[in-house]
Amino acid sequence: MTHKVSQGITGFEVVKDNEPAEQIPAEVEQSNIIQMHESLKRPEMLLGSTYKIKTPLSEHSLYITINDIILNEDTDHEQRRPFEVFINSKNMDHFQWIVALTRIMSAVFRKGGDITFLVEELRSVFDPSGGYFKKGGKFMPSLVAEIGDVVESHLKMIGMIKTEEMSEHQQKILDEKRAQFEEKSKQASTEKVAKSSEFPAGSQLCVKCQVTAVILMDGCMTCLNCGDSKCG
Repeated sequence: MTHKVSQGITGFEVVKDNEPAEQIPAEVEQSNIIQMHESLKRPEMLLGSTYKIKTPLSEHSLYITINDIILNEDTDHEQRRPFEVFINSKNMDHFQWIVALTRIMSAVFRKGGDITFLVEELRSVFDPSGGYFKKGGKFMPSLVAEIGDVVESHLKMIGMIKTEEMSEHQQKILDEKRAQFEEKSKQASTEKVAKSSEFPAGSQLCVKCQVTAVILMDGCMTCLNCGDSKCG
């Protein structure tokens, strides 16, 4: 098919079929990355995880559901970020402040940025009537603090908080000290408590990891759970 040119030709360019596609500048590609922000619309479906909390403060359990949104799905910049949180229980004693807390937390999630500070803020709340020990021997100063503990576990699961792992050498030393300590404790009651709490009887509360796992070994107070030691 022919076309009649009615105007003067001012320039031309030859396009080859095997010519490589134009490279997209890095700054343009970076600008297409979707980040978490307040105006981000909620998708019809979100991925969620539900955590169960059973405390001695109530006969009814609490169920914490954290829903995540997937940003930049199927790309090199794919991220999973918390979008909203819900807390449900048969116990209605704390209904008002629980609803307020979940709405504030959800607003912080949707604002984006570094939200890991929420963990420390929640875990710093102390109940004036005293805390309690959860299963495994970890001390919880309040119900709010345990909610913060759940948020921390979830953020670790999706990769927003990196898990600090003990070196093989440090773990070996702790295992040796624990074995030596348990060998010296031969009373039947000691063995019974050690099995139920996972740590030797007479252990003290660790100020770093909040687990009753600090023992005196070789003249030094050492935590068998996280490795914290007064001797460095």
